[in-house]
Amino acid sequence: MSGAVMGEDGLARCPWGVSAPDYVAYHDEEWGRPVTDDQGLYERLCLEAFQSGLSWLTILRKREGFREAFAGFDMGKVAAYGADDVERLLGDVRIVRNRAKIDAAINNARAALEVPDGLGELVWKYADPGAAAPETTADVPATTAGSKALAKELKRHGFRFVGPTTAYALMQACGLVDDHLVGCHRRGAYR
Repeated sequence: MSGAVMGEDGLARCPWGVSAPDYVAYHDEEWGRPVTDDQGLYERLCLEAFQSGLSWLTILRKREGFREAFAGFDMGKVAAYGADDVERLLGDVRIVRNRAKIDAAINNARAALEVPDGLGELVWKYADPGAAAPETTADVPATTAGSKALAKELKRHGFRFVGPTTAYALMQACGLVDDHLVGCHRRGAYR
């Protein structure tokens, strides 16, 4: 496992953040930056669920297709999707065409709209800003007690396709934890 590595531009990054231009941009401009609004969290939750079993690079490269197919991740619009929309999505080559994941995205829009204080309020209760700074990729967990608790809470509210690993990926992506490695130029940038 590796610690932070130097990019071609002279900036140290997490190793995955230098493997492709799409990753450099995502790593530097988005991953770990706090997302607190319901729509932003809903989008990332959907994308993390669609990523399950696939490369994140696949999801990044299809992200604009996802945004168009899912009405900009407007929860009210997605919650109103019916059988015709599911069939449309299953035929849309711009997204990952997996019925269970599509059904979960629609279900989760409906569930998010029912969360009493909003999705942001629910998710951010599980933030862990004091988590130990990882020095190498081996120090970055796939799940934590917080992600297990978040997944359980989301499921209690009717969300699907939100296991502890997906919940932890959401926490990393949305800044609930800072898993940029020690030495990475983005470590601590959003605190």
